[in-house]
Amino acid sequence: MAVTIAKERWTSKVAEVVLGTEPNAVKIGGESTLPFLHFEGEMNNYPKVALEVWDMEPTEWPEMLTRAYAGVLNDPVAWAKKCVEYGADMVCLTLVSAHPDNKDTSPEECARVAKAVADAVNVPLIVLGCGVEEKDAQVLEKVAEALSGRNLLLGLATAENYKTITAACMVHGHNIIASTPLDINLEKQLNILIMEMNLAADRIVIDPSVGALGYGIEYAYSIMERTRIGALTGDKMLAMPVICILGQEVWKTKEAKNTTEEAPEWGNQERRAILWEVVSAAAFAQAGGSLFVLRHPESLKQFRAHIEKMMRPVTY
Repeated sequence: MAVTIAKERWTSKVAEVVLGTEPNAVKIGGESTLPFLHFEGEMNNYPKVALEVWDMEPTEWPEMLTRAYAGVLNDPVAWAKKCVEYGADMVCLTLVSAHPDNKDTSPEECARVAKAVADAVNVPLIVLGCGVEEKDAQVLEKVAEALSGRNLLLGLATAENYKTITAACMVHGHNIIASTPLDINLEKQLNILIMEMNLAADRIVIDPSVGALGYGIEYAYSIMERTRIGALTGDKMLAMPVICILGQEVWKTKEAKNTTEEAPEWGNQERRAILWEVVSAAAFAQAGGSLFVLRHPESLKQFRAHIEKMMRPVTY
């Protein structure tokens, strides 16, 4: 008996954003359907995965995570190369040392490190600040200048600092991460403000804020799903691909950090923590995520295997 599939007819699509430069550019977004519903529309670009690199050695990461980067955690260039060896589509350099409570590294020194990392790898680069909005504006302005024309993805731009970061992206040819705290109206408003400065929609990536499995993931999922539906129904202010900065959320949970000895009833820590990252990413891929920032290379491997299966069209 023939199977009749009910299909939604969408009127629009997600903008496609190009990151990096040829021949190693990466494309995200561009979908004209909800995730993995290949019979309803096109999903030409696989969700991409970046691994995270810090510009200073982490002191609170669990041993089973630092073990994957043994010998390179105090050298962001070597660390980035290791991420490429592990198969990352992109490298996400987080300039943690710029935070006043860490080393309060100068914008100029941050830019030097970012350039060294970008020169060392052949994949596109995401550069994140330290989370202090005023300092991030200063740091990312210098990074944008030092890597002019390299088509980076810079963030996080918020309602407090977007003007400086947007201007730097426009002048030096980069893309921006527009970050808002789990509110679709704030998300849309920030995109409007950035586009009013004449940065094109296909140079904006949305960070709606995400949570790990068990930590607000349902609410974050619903915001992302509404964003994707808005894009497909013609809302140009929501028609940008979404980045999920997941590693930082997953690896601060007790389920990832508590050792097997501390929580024997939870089973092996390494298996548990990696699955926590993989399942969190898989959920957000279903919600419409286009770019994922993870930490453990085994998480990347398992998540990518999942995505490859989901990208195979089903024949009815």
